[in-house]
Amino acid sequence: MSCSTLPNLSLQLDFAKKWTSVSLRPRTSTCCTCQERSTLEPKKKRDGKSRGVKNRSVTEDKSLISRSRISQQNSLPPLIGALKASAEKNAASFHFPGHNRGRAAPSSLTQLIGVRPFIHDLPELPELDNLFSPEGPILEAQMQAAKLFGSSETWFLVGGTTCGIQAAIMATCSPGEHIILPRNSHISAISAMVLSGAIPKYILPEYDCKWDIAGGVTPSQVGKAIKELQMDGKKPAAVFITSPTYHGICSDLSDISQLCHAYGIPVIVDEAHGAHLGFHPQMPHSALKQGADLVVQSTHKVLCSLTQSSMLHMSGSIVDRERICRCLQTLQSTSPSYLLLASLDAARAQLGENPGTVFNKALELASEASTIIKTIPGISVLDLSSFNEFPAIDPLRLTLGFWSLGLSGYEADDILDREHGVISELVGTQSITFAINLGTCREHTQRLVSGLKKLSMSFLHSKTTEMRVESREHAPFNDICISLNPRDAFFANKRSVSIKESLGNVCGELICPYPPGIPVIIPGEVITEKALNYLLDVRKKGAVITGASDSHLSSIVICDV
Repeated sequence: MSCSTLPNLSLQLDFAKKWTSVSLRPRTSTCCTCQERSTLEPKKKRDGKSRGVKNRSVTEDKSLISRSRISQQNSLPPLIGALKASAEKNAASFHFPGHNRGRAAPSSLTQLIGVRPFIHDLPELPELDNLFSPEGPILEAQMQAAKLFGSSETWFLVGGTTCGIQAAIMATCSPGEHIILPRNSHISAISAMVLSGAIPKYILPEYDCKWDIAGGVTPSQVGKAIKELQMDGKKPAAVFITSPTYHGICSDLSDISQLCHAYGIPVIVDEAHGAHLGFHPQMPHSALKQGADLVVQSTHKVLCSLTQSSMLHMSGSIVDRERICRCLQTLQSTSPSYLLLASLDAARAQLGENPGTVFNKALELASEASTIIKTIPGISVLDLSSFNEFPAIDPLRLTLGFWSLGLSGYEADDILDREHGVISELVGTQSITFAINLGTCREHTQRLVSGLKKLSMSFLHSKTTEMRVESREHAPFNDICISLNPRDAFFANKRSVSIKESLGNVCGELICPYPPGIPVIIPGEVITEKALNYLLDVRKKGAVITGASDSHLSSIVICDV
């Protein structure tokens, strides 16, 4: 039962059945002293603490919330203000979570983060609204986010972009329907096909062998996939695109959207790494700006919400919004963290204060670092010359190659971390990717540049340096053969065999190096020698293999078919 339907607060003892979570209070912090960085924090609310809670009607509650909202609108974002006011009540709390507004918070954790996150870790109280049927501060926060990002409607996600991708695919694809997507899609798209019963029509992405990096997809590839399905008498229920990729490579979503809409096909975009796009003239356009119908963003990646918080945006009228709501209710926790939700509201407010200039300093630092790094002998910088069929690359991603120094990405990353305290975002066989964001400061970009210079000096002229990093001729997934669709493979009977015995059998588990979480073998695909060799190679170089029941890859689970 929703809190808003209860006759009065004195009867609300049953709200103890709701809402618990663990997270951190949203705040802006720096890891180094940087004079050039401005900290964007909401102003403090001037209201004093509320007195004890008295019995009152729902109408009175809504009136109180309305008056409170008016007083907060010039100081705090709506959900932040509501959470602050609720936490300041002198309430006798007989509801979850069990730490009871921090009174019983574990000391080991309060020594680390303090008690304030627990004080604000509240459940679904009347004044805090309901995530599944918002009418108050959550609705207002989502509406303000929709206005800022340019969507017709926005939903806050507490299950990360994974949850949003699953909901988007489930909302557009029914069991047995086809979805067009790149083969290097994130594992969340694969799990979405298991949940929805959708059948994949894969596009093999552009691939650069020297970098061992997959790019995006082109409009012509999408058009070819649509026509191939039409020749079989089928129409895709949706087209799914990842843009930008983890390395920042952007596909031509404008032409892809125009093409798909001509067939009445909705376009879903995994924009996990692009929530910041479109907020500066030097940045590529956002997916929404280019006509995508459903866009999922990891607000916590380059923007500043808490980890695991994301947004799902909708534009246009091709997709049924009610179906999206039903899917989100199926997938999202019935105990959402208000700290995560409030952090989304805070990140939106932070970005909305100066949307055209907030990334000025980050772009300046990224440009300066890239310019200097390009002059360092033996280190390559990824640019569009390697992917010239694509319109843009995110200027806040720096992907560097080290093969001229005889180093793999894993080896270079280990040296930079161990000897220079430089921690990267993504490591590959040939490269390392560094993410520049609002918290990046000049001291750290200087440390990165300094570490790279020393790396070059140490290995460029070393007599023991050998070209041990070999380029690959093909992507690891360019010869896939699908025997079962992902859903059937997921539920099929399985058994474990040695890696040698697995060759030629149907894979029963999802196997991928992480990060970035791009599967090399998907359940239902025939296991090939090329895929096995790739997995063994990247594992030897230091990659972590996820999804496999045996992370050492001495055995693999196959389907009994």
